[in-house]
Amino acid sequence: MATAAKRYTTFNAHLRQLFGDRVYKVSVDAGFTCPNRDGAKGIGGCAYCYGNRTETSLIDIPTLQAFIRQGVVAVGRKYKASKFLIYFQSYSNTYAPVEQLAVLYRAALAEPGIVGMSIGTRPDCVADDVLDLLEELAQETYLWVEYGVQSVHDATLDRIKRGHSFAEFVNAVERTQQRRGINICAHVILGLPGETREQMLETARTLSRLGINGAKIHSAHIVKETEWERLYERGEYRPMELPEYVDTVCDFLEHLAPDIIVHRLIGDTLRIRYIAPAWCLDKNEALKAINAELERRDSWQGKLLER
Repeated sequence: MATAAKRYTTFNAHLRQLFGDRVYKVSVDAGFTCPNRDGAKGIGGCAYCYGNRTETSLIDIPTLQAFIRQGVVAVGRKYKASKFLIYFQSYSNTYAPVEQLAVLYRAALAEPGIVGMSIGTRPDCVADDVLDLLEELAQETYLWVEYGVQSVHDATLDRIKRGHSFAEFVNAVERTQQRRGINICAHVILGLPGETREQMLETARTLSRLGINGAKIHSAHIVKETEWERLYERGEYRPMELPEYVDTVCDFLEHLAPDIIVHRLIGDTLRIRYIAPAWCLDKNEALKAINAELERRDSWQGKLLER
């Protein structure tokens, strides 16, 4: 159900209901790469991705623990928080032998104050033994696996150089759903080059039919040292400005199943790497505009969804 204050189901409200308090993410870069960078699927990553890491070199456990403790202290002081989710965020965080993953994940979960974990990865990086491990962990803690899909349209996935098909995403979702306790979040990007409004709405409807648990919605934006930067500089691609994005994300929410937890509505990145559009740097104002538009429409998540 959507919260009383908002017209969509927020991740923060879900966590507060589950844990009785605010829960904050502590992000960790554990040294993973991905098959779209190391040559297995491609070189250089997706068209919007930056960085040059071409091999997985996992950090040692003492370093991992130190990072987590520093993050917990910093986030705890800023928000007066005592409960945290570990978020393995950078690149593809299941892209290593399962024996190494087990040690890494369990060490993170053993840290004080950690009540669960989110693992960001690709749908082509979850072999059955990895899913078996995640199922085992899900019986012990609160667990999300976050799959980047970005769009349900293969032409778009090719255009942004994802290196996997929509069918591979569906396969990963279905195999994950066969395991108990693993929550599935799908990452999507609105405003991808060449996509129409109707194609974006079809992504919302398709994710709803798949029965995923959460969605993380990103606004397309330009960062330095990416293929998109070069397209932007040549005038071949422009991300949506705020009014168009507000309309689009509200349309998307109207076609998204109301029981899907919305983890976010706007993409972001480090300011030092950011190029455009400028409005993405003020997330609070953008969120206010989205909420105001839903109020103006008297609309809510799932209003126009026909299963």
